[in-house]
Amino acid sequence: MILSTRLFPFFCHDTNAGVTVVTIEASRDELHIRKMKLSYQEVGQCSNDAQALWERKLIAPGRTTHPQDREEIYRALCQGVPKSRRGEIWLLLFHQHRLRHRPPQRQLAPETPYHDLLKQLTSQQHAILVDLGRTFPTHQYFSAQLGAGQLSLYNLLKAYSLLDTEVGYCQGVSFVAGVLLLHMSEEQAFDMLKFLMYDLGIRRQYRPDMVSLQIQMYQLSRLLHDYHRDLYNHFEEHEICPSLYAAPWFLTLFASQFPLGFVSRIFDFVFVQGTEVIFKVALCLLSSHESEIVECDSFESIVDYLKITLPSLAQAQMEQTVAKVMEMDISKQLHAYEVEYHVLQDEMLDVGSLPDDSERLDKLEKTNTQLKKQNMDLLEKLQAARQKIQTLETSVENFLSRESKMKHVIRSLEQERAAHQKTIERMRSCLPSDALTDVEMTQIKTGPNGKAKAAAKKP
Repeated sequence: MILSTRLFPFFCHDTNAGVTVVTIEASRDELHIRKMKLSYQEVGQCSNDAQALWERKLIAPGRTTHPQDREEIYRALCQGVPKSRRGEIWLLLFHQHRLRHRPPQRQLAPETPYHDLLKQLTSQQHAILVDLGRTFPTHQYFSAQLGAGQLSLYNLLKAYSLLDTEVGYCQGVSFVAGVLLLHMSEEQAFDMLKFLMYDLGIRRQYRPDMVSLQIQMYQLSRLLHDYHRDLYNHFEEHEICPSLYAAPWFLTLFASQFPLGFVSRIFDFVFVQGTEVIFKVALCLLSSHESEIVECDSFESIVDYLKITLPSLAQAQMEQTVAKVMEMDISKQLHAYEVEYHVLQDEMLDVGSLPDDSERLDKLEKTNTQLKKQNMDLLEKLQAARQKIQTLETSVENFLSRESKMKHVIRSLEQERAAHQKTIERMRSCLPSDALTDVEMTQIKTGPNGKAKAAAKKP
């Protein structure tokens, strides 16, 4: 099934004016959709120098065939990215990464054309359709049921599920794809999604065994242990493991819970530094809210703070977080923690060397993996339910506001009616009684329509 979002122009052959009008209207529609897509508040202002540099790089000959100065690009990235050119800049970063990392340095994605994938059927169609309404439900571009945004998102997710049969469709991917669609066309977004998943290796965290995600949760826990021991101990005391709060951050690149302007800024750096950026942002967010988290004295209050309060960042907090991320370098630590994780896993396997113990360990690991997957699915559903509740609460507030206005109008009309009645009564009291009698007789003779009644015929 192909859900097309393209509009075919209607051309008037009678006059040239007809073609002009249609062209202008199409341009207006395109501008309206573009404005709708980018209706988010930017985090930090892009400096004039950075804007000028990006403009030069976007029109430079050979920008997709010759590597450019990497440090210069990163400096410009730190100074800001203009929202209106963000999609083009992401594509530039994509091409530059490909030029520096040629096969076999990077994992190659299958080369099946996007349009060929759209012609095929996917076994995960139902799951994708169900999640369309859960992806950015409050954003105008995606909120309309089976509107242009949802149809483009469906096409993109369907195509990827067919391209990458091992991963197929995973809930978190819909938010990543949604962010890409807000900044570029369907086909460009598909290329960028393949780049994120294969070149930058993000697809590993969506694989059915979820080993990569487990490693990431271990790495985050070790970062907290080494750099924020009090916060780590507080989490341990209340049995708060990273998968309870950080799994959605990694699976959606923060897109499911945080403001779009902040998420787009994170994507800027992900296209240059990969998944390391997710760890940096997570560590900065947790450290900047450490005192408030430590004050939470129960499992429920800590989880609520991490899932509800923490994502509601003020503009200044988002800008401070991005500034800290630029200064951090944790690549060596992440590599060391990953090696450490594998060593611990090998030791655990060595301990269970007996056949029966090994079999039991395999079963426990499979059960644990299934439970973790179920837990993450529940977390995703909980987040979707909370977003739905927020949308419904907004609708209720709008209805109540409208009802209040209508009641005010009704009261005003009733007061006006009462005033008119009093005026009529005063006017009646001013008229002499014989005048009122004459008026009544006139009404009887003329009838309600103001015409004189015909005399009754004699038999």
